[in-house]
Parts: sequence; structure tokens; C-alpha cells
Amino acid sequence: MRAERLVALLFTLQSRRSATVAELAEALDVSPRTMHRDLAALQAAGVPLWTEPGRYGGVRLVEGWRTRLDGLTTREAVALFAMGAPRALAELGLGTAAAGAHAKVTATLPAPLREQARQVAQRFHLDAPRWFRPDEDTAHLADVARAVWEETRLRVRYRPGGASEEVERTLDPLGLVLKAGVWYLVAQAGESIRTYRVARITAVEHRPERADRPDDFDLADWWEHSSARFERTLRRVPVRIRLSPAGVRALPSVLDADLVAEALKNARRGQDGSAEAVVEFEAADVAVGSLLALGTEVEVLEPASVRADFAEVGRRIAERHGG
Repeated sequence: MRAERLVALLFTLQSRRSATVAELAEALDVSPRTMHRDLAALQAAGVPLWTEPGRYGGVRLVEGWRTRLDGLTTREAVALFAMGAPRALAELGLGTAAAGAHAKVTATLPAPLREQARQVAQRFHLDAPRWFRPDEDTAHLADVARAVWEETRLRVRYRPGGASEEVERTLDPLGLVLKAGVWYLVAQAGESIRTYRVARITAVEHRPERADRPDDFDLADWWEHSSARFERTLRRVPVRIRLSPAGVRALPSVLDADLVAEALKNARRGQDGSAEAVVEFEAADVAVGSLLALGTEVEVLEPASVRADFAEVGRRIAERHGG
């Protein structure tokens, strides 16, 4: 997006005493022609640029001029990077910080860039939770988030999924993840790093000790690999299906996109657009319930037990409707 690139150019110029057009183009991964246009756009927006010709010349900001954006506080900067999810920020206790960051950026950007930012804000909204998902009780989210920001240890009471009794854990919080409207705490307990659903935390006690954070820990990378491992452990039932051309087109509407991509990548295709593929499910009943949405556009081939269950559900539907 050009507005984003212009802001990046502004900060690049501010961090360097002087730079050539070629150096700036390389830094922002654009062509020199595009860089000339971007520099002209900044000048038109009122940014005082000075161009020095010659072998040792270049482009620089007029001495003493700054964007005044470096006054952002740490909390405002955190909020600024996530401003697409205002409800999530409010749950983390960052709502006021987000408003402060927005006001500060609005007041200090050059007018044309400010107008482009306003247009983006009016045309894009992120609604993270899935449809028909009730709100979870995240009463302790703000306390957990505080420990994450301050890097302090937590003592929590937690009810694992499916368990009737609570357990106590001493945790070193490493990060928070919002996945499909559900908050998760990633924390180290002893030598292992685990994920805890925040809604299942029933009590929180802040400890004075500093949290022990591994030097090489990267939250996004860890979450990606952990999620992939978790999904693999869930999918234990491979089901071979035959899809009509319409079934192939409809499959992404009833199954997860990554699951569909994996199944169709190795599918045996027919000349008419049909396909025979293997899809892995968590359980046989999940396979039957999911594939029923495809109606007559799918045939379950194997295993025989899932095929029989699928046929039985179809028979009962037909009986109920007078078939």
C-alpha cells in the first residue's frame, strides 16, 4: 500500500543523515522511478526534503525537522500494531492506549497521508470471532496480560478441558494469542511450554519473581508449529471419498481450507472435474457430520464403518421425509 510505503520512507529518511535514490529504492524494495514519485509525493505533502547533487549527494530531511511520531509510548506502540482489532485491545486493557496512539498519529502525519489513513480505517474492519460463537468468560484476561507485559510469574488455578477438578500451576507467561475469538496463554511450566485457554483460568495470583523467558523464543513461530502438531494429533481417521465436480467446488465451504488443500493436492482427478481424495478427520462421527453438508455430491468409499454410518444417516433422513 502506497500510504504505508510513504510512512516507511519518512522514517528511513529520518534515521539516515543522507541517502541516494538508489539506496532508498533498495531499502524499500521499489524501483528508482517509483522512489522518485514517492519523494515527490512527500514534498507535495509538506515534508521538507533537500536534494544534494553530485557524487556524494543524496536526499535528506531539512536539518531539525522530525515527524514527531517518536513520542509513542511502549503501550501505544503495541496497540498501534494491532489497531485492526479494537475489541481485542479493550479486553487486554489497551483500549485507551489505542485511542491515544490513533490521535497522536492523526495529528502528526502530513495531511494527504492522514486522509489516506482515514480512508483505510473507513474501508477495513477486522471481526476476529467466528459466527455463532458465544463470548467466553475472560474475567482474568487483563491480569494475565499484565503479567505478560511486565514479564512476571503467575500462580493460576486452571480447569483442563473435560476435567471436573481444577489444578494449580506456576507459570512463566510468554505471550497471548487470539485464535478465532478465543484467547490462549502460552506459558512455560517447568521445562515445557504449553498453551492454556484463558477462559479456563479460574484464579490468578501475581508473583514477585521475574518470569524466565527463553532467549530464542518466538511466539508466532512457536504457535504456528504447535498448532500444526495439535491438528495432526486430532486427525486420526482417514476417509476416502469420491466428489462430483460440484462437490469439489463445495468442499472448501464445509471443511478447513488447509485440510481441503492437503486432500485435493493428492487427489485423483477425473476428466469431468470429479475427484477421489483422502481427508483426515478427528473422529468417524465428525467425518459423517461434515460430509453430510455435501449431500449427493459426495460418496464415502472407505473405511466401511464410516460409509455405513453415512448411509444410515441418509436412510433416516429419507424415511423422515417420506422417502
